[in-house]
Amino acid sequence: MNTGRDVHDPDGIRLQKVLAGAGLGSRRACEALIAAGKVTVDGVQVREQGVRVDPRTAVIHVDGLRLQLDDSVVTLALHKPAGVYSTMADEQGRPDLSRYVADRTERLFHVGRLDAETTGLILLTGDGELAHRLSHPSYEIAKTYVAQVAGRVPRGLRRTLMDGVELDDGPVAADAVTILETSAEASILEIVLHEGRNRIVRRLLEHVGHPVTRLSRTQVGPVRLGTLRPGRTRVVSGRELGALMTAVGL
Repeated sequence: MNTGRDVHDPDGIRLQKVLAGAGLGSRRACEALIAAGKVTVDGVQVREQGVRVDPRTAVIHVDGLRLQLDDSVVTLALHKPAGVYSTMADEQGRPDLSRYVADRTERLFHVGRLDAETTGLILLTGDGELAHRLSHPSYEIAKTYVAQVAGRVPRGLRRTLMDGVELDDGPVAADAVTILETSAEASILEIVLHEGRNRIVRRLLEHVGHPVTRLSRTQVGPVRLGTLRPGRTRVVSGRELGALMTAVGL
């Protein structure tokens, strides 16, 4: 180790075994990661093979990515269908997120919201700190949306959205805009925003004269919706989860 601080826990588990159990490869491959200086424990770079750690309390990063070692904590990606409300228990009895995780025993928090008619990626996690940070504006997690809008969009719309417009509750600017399709009847845009205000994409596009007719969120930070079907979930784990945790400073 390259520091005077000792992170070795004599009652713990060998670090290479912990890494292998987290899905980073065989023990030999994990030993190579340690030898290459790619692993830190509680902020300390570890190169020795004999180090033992307590996976319940140790903060381990590999190549800068945080490992989630607590098997009781799960993070899920859900493809929210249209007509579903972004709450775990809707007071009015409307369709909510709970129906899609009814078979799970873990306590789950939903991260942020999509309005009822917006489809796409929403994250559910049992990690309260991760949920808090992902929802907090100070971490500015990028979110990607695909919007179908009315009418043909002009070439200058991309620059207008990225330069920013003034809404009733303050300015908003897109990080990136791609015009995927455009015709006289309708256009399809991909928009990346760090914003989390209510109905922000719909309000932004309505402000510039192209109201949304269909909207889906396809990515939150490093987590992509991909081919996940509406109403289905998948576990976010490994490097994908590590990248998500690292993006919010965990």
